[in-house]
Amino acid sequence: MKKLLVLTAFVFASYSLEAQIETPAPSPFSKVEQKVGLTDVTLEYSRPAMRGRTIFGDLVPYDKLWRTGANANTKITFGDDVTIDGKEVKAGTYSVFTKPGKASWEIFLYTDTEGGVPKQLDESKIAAKTTSEVIPFPMDIETFTMGFDDLESGSAILGIMWENVYVPLKIEVPTEKMVSESIETTMDGSPKGEDYYTAAVYYLESDKDIKKAQEWMGKAMEMTDDPAFWQLRQQSLIQAKAGDKKAAIKTAEKSLAKAKEAGNDDYIKMNTDSLKEWGAK
Repeated sequence: MKKLLVLTAFVFASYSLEAQIETPAPSPFSKVEQKVGLTDVTLEYSRPAMRGRTIFGDLVPYDKLWRTGANANTKITFGDDVTIDGKEVKAGTYSVFTKPGKASWEIFLYTDTEGGVPKQLDESKIAAKTTSEVIPFPMDIETFTMGFDDLESGSAILGIMWENVYVPLKIEVPTEKMVSESIETTMDGSPKGEDYYTAAVYYLESDKDIKKAQEWMGKAMEMTDDPAFWQLRQQSLIQAKAGDKKAAIKTAEKSLAKAKEAGNDDYIKMNTDSLKEWGAK
């Protein structure tokens, strides 16, 4: 009988361990991975909801340090050194703390990523500090949201949204330096046609030395047996920007013909519009 009772207790104990109830988290965890230029940026945070509550100035008091989310510290990780409000922030992981106000927020990147919100910030652990304007929303954002907006090759905006406010934080990344070093290294070696093409397009899009872009694109086309319509399109844009409209029109006409063969409506329209703009007959 005693053995039976022990066996029964063991069975029930085993069942209770296996049958644990799982329910949705009230503030679900979110992870956002974003490539900004050539830099990997990762954001990890939890997302509380309004649920009929007044948020800023009540649930989240004004002028008090906030973890910027729920549960564990909100964290941001940079794969390369970045710049925030003119200050260099080394590659690594940081807590994102904020001090919300009615008209503006203070935003802190803090080197200590564990242990929650400190009673008082240690100045030696503040990697970056800036103030950002509060931008009112015409509607309520029910769930706390953070994400990356206004993506450009050299920067992005970390947008903080909840209730009826939006707070932006600009993050600048070293794309220009990284690409320039890569181009210099490659050009000092044995560049291929693809290298010349990529460097030329980067110079065009970054508004750099257009004559150098034209030189590189010329070499790229010489090393390409049968240039595609998108390659010819970029060459025509470089030629036009360099002031050689006659060559740009000739190249755009080739791109247009190949785009028609491929049935690519986007490039048909872009080339047609450019030819009209450049005065083609």
